[in-house]
Amino acid sequence: MKRTPVKELLQVSPENQTVNVKGWVRTKRGNKNVMFIALNDGSTIHNIQIVADPAAFSEELVKQITTGSSLSVDGTLVASQGSGQPVEIQATNILVYGSADVETYPLQKKGHSLEFLREIAHLRPRTNTFGAVLRIRHAMAYGIHKYFNDRGFFYLHTPIITGSDAEGAGAMFRVTTLDAGNPPRNEDGTVNFKEDFFGKETNLTVSGQLEGELGALALSNIYTFGPTFRAENSNTARHLAEFWMIEPEMAFFELEENMDLVEDMLKYLVTYALEKCSDDLEFLNKMYDNELLTRLNSIVADKFVRLSYTDAIEILKSTTEKFEFKVDWGTDLQSEHERFLVEKHFKKPVILFDYPKHIKAFYMKQNDDGKTVRAMDVLFPGIGEIVGGSQREENYDKLKQRITEMGIHEESLWWYLETRKFGTVPHAGFGLGFERLMLFVTGMGNIRDVIPFPRTPLSAEF
Repeated sequence: MKRTPVKELLQVSPENQTVNVKGWVRTKRGNKNVMFIALNDGSTIHNIQIVADPAAFSEELVKQITTGSSLSVDGTLVASQGSGQPVEIQATNILVYGSADVETYPLQKKGHSLEFLREIAHLRPRTNTFGAVLRIRHAMAYGIHKYFNDRGFFYLHTPIITGSDAEGAGAMFRVTTLDAGNPPRNEDGTVNFKEDFFGKETNLTVSGQLEGELGALALSNIYTFGPTFRAENSNTARHLAEFWMIEPEMAFFELEENMDLVEDMLKYLVTYALEKCSDDLEFLNKMYDNELLTRLNSIVADKFVRLSYTDAIEILKSTTEKFEFKVDWGTDLQSEHERFLVEKHFKKPVILFDYPKHIKAFYMKQNDDGKTVRAMDVLFPGIGEIVGGSQREENYDKLKQRITEMGIHEESLWWYLETRKFGTVPHAGFGLGFERLMLFVTGMGNIRDVIPFPRTPLSAEF
């Protein structure tokens, strides 16, 4: 008999039809006369109740049905006699695929801390919490592709291995086939990367942006969505060494159009989550963050505030709020400053723009004042910065000068500069950290809990 997912069974009108369901046991209770099994297959946060007569099955089989064991159940779908579920299955046949020893299976019927669950990341998807997070993560990934596809964007696969440092930060993971203990060396003692696999020094990408711009300057509108890597020793609840980024790049866009797109995209994605993940969001709202649904709905309802960096500094300097980090024009805003603007001052999302050029990347378009660039950051409640972007510098001479000022090796970006020599156009783009979005949508407090297998300093388990 063909298996029917639990999600589908819970939506079926019960007419005493014979069904098959497969999944993992969440709980088993009962007595010598009746046995109730809560079965979950990951298709939904809800379990389906299996009702069985213990006398109809061997004692050995009944002993094997424990929390964590996997079953195939044939039975009759009927209206549930109890509250809590619309239907249940009266079992006629039970097959135990795999048992789970009660003494050693770590996910027994009790509360587990998120810290403990990180230690058993190979099993935590079986919990309600992480089942919900992973289903929402899937929905958000699909929603991102749908958003851009429906608006004529092309999905561009930018390289994971690259010879350029898009951010100029230097915090990169090296990719090499050279002998780590005895690499070939030049006469001056430096490593001879000409003998490496690619014939040059290469790293895992920190961003697909620069290559994404190449696509935009031919296809007009592209987006990337893939893994990125930062070798920053930041062991915090907001940082990962491996994370996913969404990076659209648009030819013929200027800063205003860039801000319009990012606001529309974020509203769309939050709406998509509310529509497609209602059961999982209600669970997370109840168990972890009882303001989650209110906050998500406010994103959809409120128009984002657009505020220049200069005006933001004035607001921050004039408030009586006490900050750990001092605020002056020219300083990079800290999370506490960003969250004050969003959560206390405006009480809605904020898009900051026109930042001082010395705190931003080389590729951002310079304003006529000579002091600021056409950058933008989107600030969300509970998160702070969730998106960073800019209009890109399309002027060859200005871009070249900025590369020199920042001490970046021009020869590594010759191809990027050439795009400004051959049919340059105004263009813009932004980067959305997928896990930052997931933190906001799920209400989880630690970024390690919104990715299946987190990569952090001194941790690459599972």
